[in-house]
Amino acid sequence: MSASIRLLIHGASGRMGQALLRLCAERDDCSIVGAVSRKVGQRVIDGIPQFASSELHGVPDFDVAVDFSLAEAFDPILALCVERGTALVSGTTGLDESQRAAIVRAADRIPVLWAANFSLGVAVLSELVERAAAALPGWDCDIVESHHSGKKDDPSGTALALGESAQQGGAQPRYASLRAGDIVGEHLVQFAGVGERVELIHRATSRDIFARGALHAAARLSGRPPGIYRLRDLL
Repeated sequence: MSASIRLLIHGASGRMGQALLRLCAERDDCSIVGAVSRKVGQRVIDGIPQFASSELHGVPDFDVAVDFSLAEAFDPILALCVERGTALVSGTTGLDESQRAAIVRAADRIPVLWAANFSLGVAVLSELVERAAAALPGWDCDIVESHHSGKKDDPSGTALALGESAQQGGAQPRYASLRAGDIVGEHLVQFAGVGERVELIHRATSRDIFARGALHAAARLSGRPPGIYRLRDLL
């Protein structure tokens, strides 16, 4: 694996894409060889070549594509990664069942990581939740998530992912959601028994943590064998 991983940012004009461009410049283990957006005005920004979605097949060689785009733009970037034999890190939401099935097929040929949340702390939390659920059979399990007032999905994708971890440990989670102010994201997983309870909490105070987690994953996914990876596998 080379000292500096060559990244292609797909969905570069979005909030996550912009954070990835900004934060990658602070690292010495990766560099960006191209940025892809739906439309392109300026051809080079801060030394990074810009490509429109329609020009995807013209992007330079890369080691990992980092995708935070829209569901309708996901299929072409997955196909390009399979065609070139490169890894894919994606946080694009709203994928349908056929797209999820395509990820499974692609994983026979390339390493793929898709996650609803790229916080390294949440990755650790998910493992702790699974272990707690397995160690506390029969306890009530409740997941309470809080986000800003503009967030529409309820419960959040992260809460559902934590619920899957709880189910893998044998628990049957229930969900509650709060929408208030400008909360970036808080997740409480509570296990309650007779006379006692255990609470596992993660609080996000900056959205940059998600971009940092995606860059962390990309740097560690490059050069891995084909397969489906979880963020917690790359800690």
